[in-house]
Amino acid sequence: MSETERESMEYDVVIVGAGPAGLSAAIRLKQLDADLQVVVLEKGSEVGAHILSGAVLDPSGIDALIPDWKEKGAPINVPVRKDNFYMLGEAGSVRVPNFAMPPLMNNHGNYIVSMGNVCRWMAEQAEELGVEIFPGMACSELVYGEDGSLKGVVAGEFGKNADGTPGPGYEPGMELHGKYVFLSEGVRGSLSKEAIAKFELDKNCDVPKFGLGMKEIWEIDPAKHSEGTVTHTMGWPLGKNAGGGSFIYHLENNQVYVGFVVHLNYKNPHLFPYMEFQRFKHHPMVAELLKGGKRVAYGARAISEGGWQSIPQVAFPGGALLGCSAGLVNVPRIKGNHNAMLSGKAAAEAAHAAIKAGRSGDTLEVYERDLREGPIGKDLKRVRNVKPLWSKYGLAASLGLGGFDMWTNNLFGLSLLGTLKHGKTDADATEEASKHKPIDYPKPDGTLSFDRLTNVSFSMTNHEESQPAHLKLKDPKIPVGVNLPKFAGPSARYCPAGVYEFVTDDKSGETRFQINFQNCVHCKTCDIKDPCQNINWTVPQGGDGPNYPNM
Repeated sequence: MSETERESMEYDVVIVGAGPAGLSAAIRLKQLDADLQVVVLEKGSEVGAHILSGAVLDPSGIDALIPDWKEKGAPINVPVRKDNFYMLGEAGSVRVPNFAMPPLMNNHGNYIVSMGNVCRWMAEQAEELGVEIFPGMACSELVYGEDGSLKGVVAGEFGKNADGTPGPGYEPGMELHGKYVFLSEGVRGSLSKEAIAKFELDKNCDVPKFGLGMKEIWEIDPAKHSEGTVTHTMGWPLGKNAGGGSFIYHLENNQVYVGFVVHLNYKNPHLFPYMEFQRFKHHPMVAELLKGGKRVAYGARAISEGGWQSIPQVAFPGGALLGCSAGLVNVPRIKGNHNAMLSGKAAAEAAHAAIKAGRSGDTLEVYERDLREGPIGKDLKRVRNVKPLWSKYGLAASLGLGGFDMWTNNLFGLSLLGTLKHGKTDADATEEASKHKPIDYPKPDGTLSFDRLTNVSFSMTNHEESQPAHLKLKDPKIPVGVNLPKFAGPSARYCPAGVYEFVTDDKSGETRFQINFQNCVHCKTCDIKDPCQNINWTVPQGGDGPNYPNM
């Protein structure tokens, strides 16, 4: 704990992050006991400001939490009417028939949504029940009790100078203590990362795996719009360079979500995920859809892809990991929001029972068991081999063997392959630049494809520039001394917001590493993919970062 003097507030449950997991936990706690004191702390300027997801929503989570969500006006209005899956070549495409896909891949009964807007609505439901929600309150530290259990968090620290010293308007923040603390920060949250390390929550699981998801919202020609249509593609432009694929979702008001996912275990450090996304939009099928339209928003976010075998221990003394902090995305379905909601509900029920029994600060074993043995575990266990098959043997094997494995799991509840391991971390998967050829990317045309900095302006990202950079280097010599000569400086490419640059001085000829933290969209890719694991993503002061409208 820091030596700074801070005031403290006591709650029954403190929840970090107003995403689907955290808000579900808050709602369920108050449904169970209106007298419980529950607080949700959100680093975004408002609830939903930092939420980015595809998203086709499996309603099983919201059904379990708020069965009458339709009557209550949830912004879940566009049912999936058509499901397409294509394999792309550079100039053409082949549609994969729906009957060949395992039933769990069917999107019938699901909805195309803005998860930012769903979370805004969920926050309203939570506040009506008496939950306290504080946006613009970044949680910068964990607070531990004398027995070593998680006791609370520090939130709302503002006004530090660039060198980390208190500025003239410094506010030290407050300690918020809870009988239980739920960490629902999304993928690779800084506090979750600390808790996983301190309590060794990952000692019995496989390595985590991640993807980078990038997304634009387009307003298109009404004649080309087909509300409720869901399209996924694989193949071009990534080919054998990386795993991944695209999504195109037609929602209301002639808008389309155009997204692209690159698995972060790619080997070639010359790969430029953002430019792969921009190149994808020039495929004839996509270009024709977008022609005459305009891009209205952009954002990016890492995606947890480890699945069943990578879930760490989720309950520990005084706390719990929820949603993407635990890595609950079903990769082949590209869905995690339903599991996030179910995890919040399960954690809330476990905490409520514990508090009712007079307990606090212990390990919620019931939550651990419910997550693994209940609907979340069943959802993730049957697809557990798709990602490792793809990582080890490529796209064809993941479609063939992975599809077969999903069919056997669906029909018989078992896998003939057992549980495959992921192997290396995404950082360790990066190979030296000398083993690979540079990739020549076409220049963005400003109509279909855009440079990074222009697109970042469409994320409405803002950071107070006088504060310390929230992207911390463990060793400032490594970027120029190791990553540039050995890996061709991959941070200049893997970041989808242009945060990192290698700048050469014209006079001295010396190269320095520049961090433009003001551009950061909080995707966490740098924390995951840096080959030397030299970058530590931490929270900036509250309210800073992207301000997504309806991602």
